[in-house]
Amino acid sequence: MSIVQKIAEIEAEMQRTQKNKATANHLGVLKARLAKLKRELITPKGGQSAAGEGFDVAKTGDSRIGFIGFPSVGKSTLLCNLAGVYSEVAAYEFTTLTTVPGVIRYKGAKIQLLDLPGIIEGAKDGKGRGKQVIAVARTCNLILIILDVLKPLHHKRIIESEVEGFGIRLNKKPPDIYFKRKDKGGINFTKTVNQSSLDLDTVKAILSEYKIHNADITLKYDATADDLIDVIEGNRVYIPCIYVLNKIDQISIEELDVIYKIPHCVPISAHHKWNFDDLLEMIWNYLSLIRVYTKPKGQLPDYTTPVVLKSMSPTVEDFCNKLHKSIIKEFKYALVWGSSVKHNPQIVGKDHSLQDEDVIQIVKKI
Repeated sequence: MSIVQKIAEIEAEMQRTQKNKATANHLGVLKARLAKLKRELITPKGGQSAAGEGFDVAKTGDSRIGFIGFPSVGKSTLLCNLAGVYSEVAAYEFTTLTTVPGVIRYKGAKIQLLDLPGIIEGAKDGKGRGKQVIAVARTCNLILIILDVLKPLHHKRIIESEVEGFGIRLNKKPPDIYFKRKDKGGINFTKTVNQSSLDLDTVKAILSEYKIHNADITLKYDATADDLIDVIEGNRVYIPCIYVLNKIDQISIEELDVIYKIPHCVPISAHHKWNFDDLLEMIWNYLSLIRVYTKPKGQLPDYTTPVVLKSMSPTVEDFCNKLHKSIIKEFKYALVWGSSVKHNPQIVGKDHSLQDEDVIQIVKKI
């Protein structure tokens, strides 16, 4: 029996099983088995990843964005009009067969765009080139799922299930679960809040499926069996995602008002270049980048070429390392102007957190 057939069998059994406290253990074990089979499907035996010709694009710039969508929803047109890169455009399906890279500059940041080939249903089971497409998507900082505004929900559900099957979690944060394997001592299970779906027996059943009999587990919120499996697997990537609803020139204003209320969505027309400003602003917010301007001693700040950093509270040390690894060795202190300091300028050390549009001057040891 092939892996795909085993997966289908387990999914059918899960649909047949009623969800209640008596079946929680059984469902947890089935979910663990399903996760293991899906991992085998993604990474074939021998450790060889499923990379294909034209898919391994070198990472450049400050961030990387992948365009995912069904064939002929306007991915190539969007890339063409955003970045001025020619990706073959036609009215028939599967026009793009390899990854087409492009680069845009926005607010001083260099952002790489990847037009990935059209995805088809069953990609996670090895159909089409979906395996390679989603393998490239795992390396992106942001995913744009391009949908046809006339049939968005059906396509959205299929793409989400394909992407989830490859261990990509869209617009989610990593589960707040502490998990550590041990050599002995059994299962040490603690919870800081009441659990609605996980108890000690269910946790033990899931861990035994992975042949783990000694581990520390702390649940810091009301977690599910899927969250626990994600933590045990350890190969999940958590990527922000924007749903781009294309071809809005084919719908009415009333329908457009409804679409605007959907979370993580931005309606555009790639062909007519409508609403690109909103799309770029949303991309900037989801990428969580900040700009820091440099100020040479005795000169005005250079506002033309900012240093772009990831905004997970970047420090002065991160800024120095982005310029050159040797700067931090000669670092004495820094002068900072901007919203991250109380006085302008303020003397700070290497652990000071920077904010968007700060101006910084590095002072080296003599």
